[in-house]
Amino acid sequence: MKAIGDAISHGGLAMTGRQSPWGGGNDGNSGEGSESGSESGPGQGAGEPEHGDSPEQPSDRPGDRGDKKGPRNPWLPSGTTPPRRSAGLDEIFRPREPRRSGGGGGFGSGGGFPNLPRRPDGSSWLPLGIGAAVVALLAISSVHMLGPKEQGIVTTLGGYSRTIDSGLSLTLPWPLEAVDVTDVRSFNVYSIPDGEGEKLMLTSDKNLVDLSYLVRWNIKNLKDYNYRLADPDETVREVAEAAMRASIAQISLNDALSGAGRAAVEQDVRDRTQRILDVYRSGVSIQGVEIKKADPPAKTREAFDQVNVAQQEADRDRSKARAWAQQALARAQGAAASFDKVYEQYKLAPDVTRRRMYYETMESVLRDNDVVVSDSKNMTSYLPLPEVRRRAPASDETVVTVPAAQGSATGAAPATKGGQ
Repeated sequence: MKAIGDAISHGGLAMTGRQSPWGGGNDGNSGEGSESGSESGPGQGAGEPEHGDSPEQPSDRPGDRGDKKGPRNPWLPSGTTPPRRSAGLDEIFRPREPRRSGGGGGFGSGGGFPNLPRRPDGSSWLPLGIGAAVVALLAISSVHMLGPKEQGIVTTLGGYSRTIDSGLSLTLPWPLEAVDVTDVRSFNVYSIPDGEGEKLMLTSDKNLVDLSYLVRWNIKNLKDYNYRLADPDETVREVAEAAMRASIAQISLNDALSGAGRAAVEQDVRDRTQRILDVYRSGVSIQGVEIKKADPPAKTREAFDQVNVAQQEADRDRSKARAWAQQALARAQGAAASFDKVYEQYKLAPDVTRRRMYYETMESVLRDNDVVVSDSKNMTSYLPLPEVRRRAPASDETVVTVPAAQGSATGAAPATKGGQ
């Protein structure tokens, strides 16, 4: 098998006219003395040994000498040609001479890159440009200006290094150190629940109430906020909801719906939430909790509205009753005070007081009624009874009969209502 492989290799080299990468020239003569035998025609004797069976012969060629340097690198020039040095950066981008062969394309008449501007000494500006770009990149990634509300986390090769405050700060260039800037002064506001959803909570009297509230918070420790919790924002939301449930469970449904003690509930929720987050070392500071609305569940809202309407009507009726009672009491007290004053005068002058009371009473009775005065001396009084009956529901008609002679001390005349 080794003989067959060597024969194929030497045959291919002979067909291409190239020397073996491991030695020998390009004229078809192998340094091992068997390549000519492999290229011999059928006229050669059949008894000649093949390449694989012939002993190795020494070669006078430099590439096939058995020196101590070992096999030659096939990609380096052979013979006595001096080794070539690597091309510099200027030589790589230096414009080359146009080819003499006809045709061509690309940039310019000779193809390749266009002529780049060069320095007075003939060298290219490209190395300086690349160096300036690298320096600018290092400066940009090393100098950091943070705003008054910002702080930054510095990581060295991906691990936490330190926290920088607002102002100018210097770090190692990227990728050795990187800075993650975060706003730690502005308030974050969460609305619970999101959108128009319901958030039902149980009160102390085993009723459900739909609450909607806001939670305002900011960052007080950026390192804890970034590294202590997997999702600090969601943690704040869940802890605030748990604290609100615990606080609502201590008040009744009426207090929750009416808003009585709402400020105390908001303060209690804030304190509960802050204590739990401090135990978690979340780096979050709760600034306030505000209850936006407290309503009954949507399925029972109509019944609650009816109850509220009935309660409002009852309150209105009670208010009216209290007002009437106050007015009646005031009138009674005024009448009693007036009677006391009259009684004091009556004790001083009984006759005069009685006469005055009689006249005042008759005046108040006769003021708004039709009065017919009838004299008993040979006179017949005519009373319009149909008209009196017609006007009777609206007002009372009083007929007074004046006697011919008054013998009484008071001079009182009998009076009849409705007719005589």
